Order: sequence, then C-alpha cells, then structure tokens
Amino acid sequence: MSSELRLKKLRGSGGYIMATVTDEQQMKGNLGGPDLFLAPIGRLDASTITKHFCNTCEKEFEGPPKIEFENPNEEVAENLILAERGQYICNSCNASIAEYRDFKKQDEAGEVGVAKPLEPQVQSAQPETVPQQVAEPTTVQPTATQPGPVTSITSIEGKSVFDENANKVGIAKQVGIDSTQSMVLVITKEDGTEGSIPWSSIKKIGEVVILGNPEVATQPGKCSSCGFANKEGSKFCEDCGSKI
Repeated sequence: MSSELRLKKLRGSGGYIMATVTDEQQMKGNLGGPDLFLAPIGRLDASTITKHFCNTCEKEFEGPPKIEFENPNEEVAENLILAERGQYICNSCNASIAEYRDFKKQDEAGEVGVAKPLEPQVQSAQPETVPQQVAEPTTVQPTATQPGPVTSITSIEGKSVFDENANKVGIAKQVGIDSTQSMVLVITKEDGTEGSIPWSSIKKIGEVVILGNPEVATQPGKCSSCGFANKEGSKFCEDCGSKI
C-alpha cells in the first residue's frame, strides 16, 4: 500500500482540520461517504496539521489546534481496553473540534465479551455500616490476572448485528464515540446508510452482535440526513458532517 502523504480535510463534530495523512489513515477516516472523519483516525502528529476550523468561532485558523489526551487503559468490555481518549481543541475559544477513542484487545485470539459500564460504580462513603456489601471476593475473573499483549482491535468489524427479536439491523463497522462522550457501535444499516447504536444497548458480542434493547429513544438534534442522534444544540452532525 502506498505511504504517500496527501493533504485532506478531516471532519469532527465541532469543525475540521487540514492535515497530511497516509493511505492507511484515509481508509480509517472513510465511513462510506465523500467526507473523511477525524475520530476514527485518532491522534495525529501536530506537525502534519496545517489549518483548523472551529464551528463555534465560525473561523479558520492557521496551524494545528491543541491536542489533549490521556491513557486510562480502562476495560470497557471483556477483552476490550480503552487505551487512549483525547480531543482536538480550538486555540481561540477552547471548543472541542473532534474527539477520539483508541481501543485495544488484551488477547488478539480471544473474542470481545459482554460490555461493562464506562463509569465506575460509586462505592459507599460509610463502608463500616454495611460490612456485608463489601465481602464478596468470589467474582474475580481469572483472565484479569494474566493479560496478553495489547494489540489493535479489528474483530468486531464485519459482524452482523441483530436485535433481541433476531431481526438483522446491519453490519458492525467500528467502535466510536458520540457528541455526549458515550461509546457507540457504528454500523452499516440494511439500506446501506450509516447509523450508530449506544454501547449500553449491546447484550453480547460473539460470532454476531446481539442487542438487548432494540428501542432507541428519539433525541433532540437527530440528523435528517443519516438519522444520527446528536447532542441538543449541535450545528453539524458528528456522524456525517451535515448541517442540522
């Protein structure tokens, strides 16, 4: 595959950047339409970014935006690690231009299992008054003590997605993040359009992806072009980039 660098516009939920990217990065950013998106590519070297545009400022700026990231190494599902999360931030107003998440597998040969909550459980501030609630050490999974090498995750791509009534709703494309910073599964629907499913709606991932709740509540900010539910008040669709 060619490694030639090309200057491309990469869209985010709050604007876009102009950056030189490789063919492989272009493939990651291509979600099936004419536009390229920044979130699937992840963190770019600031030296490759020539300009950035902020939807809040409604202005294009020379040079790269600020890039902030952290490495939580948080297990969000069985054998699925949130290795890095970050965002591109406007230098002028500090608005978010784009966010990204980088997921890894502990065991490349293993399957991704049941999803876990992204937010940690809130523990009692007075453990002495409820001693019976903290004495449950028998539920530790043995796989957690022997993690394998961390490698890129690709196994979820191409899996068929079914609702709880065994109706096929599409094909899994990638794991992403929406404008509310919630993890979603991006899919290609049966009619060929793009869509996303909240990670909390996924019941099981095996040979296929099974949803536990096929009902998706209508949300303000729903895109009329692709149906993606954006955060209320969004000016552009995070999924397809169309103006709302």
